[in-house]
Amino acid sequence: MPIPLPALTWLRTYDKSWLRGDVVAGITLAAYLLPAGIADASLANLPPQAGLYACLCSGLVFWLFCSSRHTAITVTSAISLLVGASLGELAGGNPARFGALAAGTAFLVALIAFVAWLAKAGSIVNFISESVMVGFKCGVALFLASTQLPKLFGFKGGHGSFWERAGSFLSHLDETNAASLSLGLAALALLVLGKVYLKNRPVALFVVIGSIVVAACTDLGRHGVKLLGEVPQGLPQLGLPHALDWGNPASAWRDLNNLLPLALACFLLGAVETAAIGRMFAAKHGGRLDANQEFLALAAANLATALGRGFPVSGGMSQSLVNESGGARTPLSGLVASLIILVVVLFLSGMLRYLPQPVLAAIVLVAVTGLFQMSVLRHLRRTNRTEYIVASGAFLGVLCFGLLKGVLIGAIISLVLLIRRASRPNVALLGRIPGTRRFSDRERHPDNELIPGVLIFRPEASLMYFNIEHVCDTIQDRVRTQVALPRLVVLDLSAAPYVDMQSAHALAGLADELQAAGVRLHVVEARSSVRARLRTEGVDTRLGGVNRLTTVADAVEIHQQASTT
Repeated sequence: MPIPLPALTWLRTYDKSWLRGDVVAGITLAAYLLPAGIADASLANLPPQAGLYACLCSGLVFWLFCSSRHTAITVTSAISLLVGASLGELAGGNPARFGALAAGTAFLVALIAFVAWLAKAGSIVNFISESVMVGFKCGVALFLASTQLPKLFGFKGGHGSFWERAGSFLSHLDETNAASLSLGLAALALLVLGKVYLKNRPVALFVVIGSIVVAACTDLGRHGVKLLGEVPQGLPQLGLPHALDWGNPASAWRDLNNLLPLALACFLLGAVETAAIGRMFAAKHGGRLDANQEFLALAAANLATALGRGFPVSGGMSQSLVNESGGARTPLSGLVASLIILVVVLFLSGMLRYLPQPVLAAIVLVAVTGLFQMSVLRHLRRTNRTEYIVASGAFLGVLCFGLLKGVLIGAIISLVLLIRRASRPNVALLGRIPGTRRFSDRERHPDNELIPGVLIFRPEASLMYFNIEHVCDTIQDRVRTQVALPRLVVLDLSAAPYVDMQSAHALAGLADELQAAGVRLHVVEARSSVRARLRTEGVDTRLGGVNRLTTVADAVEIHQQASTT
């Protein structure tokens, strides 16, 4: 199968007037990616260069494969925190192995994304609903805050779940370092003010530069303020994660197998986020998002990240909005941003050792505000109880059981409710619209006329093995509750695009049961594929002789004529 490169299409028609916008947007995007990469690396319990390498390597290839012209590839807080919270036990306290496992996770995410592209499985992103993401992100925001507040206050944080970390933070407040807290609060204030008054401006970059200058000139380390420390200058050694024993296939396979649940969660989060960003820009600027192509772009970006000693990446919402507002016209802006990061990695990374940890914590805490969507949870509670339960399940799952189990709990709740909804489709009781030969749902339109001696039903879903019992029971219950049994039950299958074998025979069984009670069942307005299935199963004659001509109105009129003769 040939691998598509959308860049070859838009590069052929590239307008030179777009170059200025792409370059400016690339510079602005790089200013956002640099502090974000360092901050998210700390969330992943990785050295700062891992975040820079991830942004650099992924950005160098993503622009070639992505179908969205404004999506920016980056490390994200949710995935970074997921990686940091999941790999500690596997790494056994070995930082080198931890980094290799993180890169191995990116390699596995790339493999999963590539398989999803081959299978054209773009629709799978729809199975992680927005309500799951809302709850998950709210939980992530609180969990993330519990990891960063100790750094802001200048003491060592705890470990474990959100509740354990929160308890540890509260019990160690007496160890607060005044200099760390003052610096962190000042950075926090500047970042919040910048977010309010200087939207879509790289305020975080200026805060980082300013704090580095202050730390270098005043020797904050002597006052107990923890600094970032040495950041290696130059490019990483490219290759497969070195701590995975590729010379021993059994050992490498065991490690990859242990990483699989984490990689699946990272892939799902990344795929959903990237698809959501692409759809947003497609709706705003026109065009259509190719979700399968985004899978291929994610595969390429994560493979490059794995080879470059990074950790999993995905599309970033805030970074993509910055990219768009900066004037980006094509994905070339992502390449420009990566080239700027390359310059920093090659020549300027040594200056980062003076970056104070409280400032880094402040940057992360401000980013939390974009994840904490409590207002959306309140809206769901008022408007949709089912989605509120799903979101709350994901939210509490993250806080009580951790990030990985939290997203899985939310996804499972969402799927269970989806299956429950699919297994109990609405079976509308139809009435005649006054003065017409048309029929519609009487529950929605109480003025619709009931036909004496006739009940008309319309199942509003495909009839499958998991919902046919509900449909038949609904019809039977309605028939039994009538004061006088109807003589005819009309089953309108116009809203059922598919009927499986079990459902065909279940309808025939329903017809036999009704017939035994003196009630005739007549199926009308079935689609051609449904009529073919009923004939193939040999049940069409038991259902009144299914054809493509008889309508609900025809069946009613035939019954009325027969009743008067």
